[in-house]
Amino acid sequence: MPKRILLIDDEDGARRITQFSLEAAAGWEVLTAASGAEGLSLAQTEQLDAILLDVMMPVLDGPATFQRLQENPITRSLPVIMLTAKASTTEHQPLLELGIAGIITKPFKVPALIAQIRAILNWQD
Repeated sequence: MPKRILLIDDEDGARRITQFSLEAAAGWEVLTAASGAEGLSLAQTEQLDAILLDVMMPVLDGPATFQRLQENPITRSLPVIMLTAKASTTEHQPLLELGIAGIITKPFKVPALIAQIRAILNWQD
């Protein structure tokens, strides 16, 4: 069974490239959502192994989306990795304190992204 990841990102181009890359290079199944609200809906209905969540999104941003995931018993246990363009550890600290699994800084190269996801989630596949 391939791993199933939900990618929540409001940027169409970034979402398509990341989805294609993870499916082609890692063999994972990647579902996508263009907003926090759409992501929350998919997270409740799909069997997922992890969520990649963009920090900067309109309306419902990454931290707000993560809070909603935590409030729902169905999605609470899903590991969430935040994607952010902010590289400094001082900006990462408040995100880590939310209880997310990890942070990956954008832009990323696909092999590094896959390696980071595997390392954060301890996936051996």
